[in-house]
Amino acid sequence: MRLVIARCSVDYAGRLNAHLPTATRLLVHKGDGSLLIHSDGGSYKPLNWMSPPCTLTVEPPAAAEEDEEQVVQQWRVTHAKSGDSLVVRIYEVLHDSSHELGIDPGLVKDGVEADLQRLLAEQVGVIGDGLTLVRREFPTAIGPVDLLLRDPAGGTIAVEVKRRGDIDGVEQLTRYLELLGRDPHLAPVTGVFAAQEIKPQARVLAADRGIRCVTLDYDEMKGIDSGAPRLF
Repeated sequence: MRLVIARCSVDYAGRLNAHLPTATRLLVHKGDGSLLIHSDGGSYKPLNWMSPPCTLTVEPPAAAEEDEEQVVQQWRVTHAKSGDSLVVRIYEVLHDSSHELGIDPGLVKDGVEADLQRLLAEQVGVIGDGLTLVRREFPTAIGPVDLLLRDPAGGTIAVEVKRRGDIDGVEQLTRYLELLGRDPHLAPVTGVFAAQEIKPQARVLAADRGIRCVTLDYDEMKGIDSGAPRLF
């Protein structure tokens, strides 16, 4: 990745024409060929850019008109498919560096279902008082139940965990309940549908099926130390 801080002007020509007058900006030329032009503001969004597939060529700077500042570098980035072009006229380079970043592993999302399931297994009190964990990923013939719990009376609770709970999740839990309820060692079995966000239609269907809904606060669950005493 090449990072250039320079006083420059920018012209975009193609489906949309745009002009950025001379100012100091950050030019980011990435390994995929893309060019992004940033100012010291606007958060993550560039002022203008060219997405790949595209190529950058350095052209001879045009001769300056009288009373005009001399261009020291001129970049032209051309899109391979559309033919759109981004022309950067650089008048002064303040910084120019290149960095090898290597292969990026990609974004790892926080709060995925596996994390929710793990936290909930450690904090079954979020579901109800006096509950104990039987097993995570309890196996059945139609797939694993996320959490299997026991209540103080000896009843079984099957918990389906989702980030966003919709009707399909309720239907999935219903199938588990029908199957688990046939096992005399587990019956009676009730269901809990637990998610960070539960759609209204899913709540209605869950209530019709006798399934309780629990909304999970992921941030709060992350802040609880499993097994540690709490004052509040």
